[in-house]
Amino acid sequence: MMLNSLTESLAIAGRWMAKALMGVMAVALLWQGAFAANLSAMAAPTHSTLIAAADVGSEAQGKASKDAGRTKGFVRDARDTVKQAASDNARKVDRATDSNSAIADKAKRDADRIQERADKDASRTQDAVDNTKNAIENAIDNVKDAFGN
Repeated sequence: MMLNSLTESLAIAGRWMAKALMGVMAVALLWQGAFAANLSAMAAPTHSTLIAAADVGSEAQGKASKDAGRTKGFVRDARDTVKQAASDNARKVDRATDSNSAIADKAKRDADRIQERADKDASRTQDAVDNTKNAIENAIDNVKDAFGN
């Protein structure tokens, strides 16, 4: 289909108007972007923000150490409670049976196994708490280093 001269001239004018509008929009976006970068730098000076981030990082590291100490104390208390319960149960079985019965021997072996397992579990849990605390402190140090503190 052939365009007549009026339609052809309108199409050409429309293309020119679209190009001009795109150019004006591009200039406006670049212009606004240049000023926005300077305004944000003026609105939030970096030195006070970085000092506050360093303080928050130090507080977070202190909290991580404090919480790790509390958790390890809780694990030790739980270990001692389990060991005491196993020992009490073995004594109760020993009193309820003859002094050298097979049941009393089994109860003593079970109590020893439970106490040994409690020590191992508590040790593994405390190691996991230390690893978690160290990972948190390393992450905080990395963030502080990224901001230059």
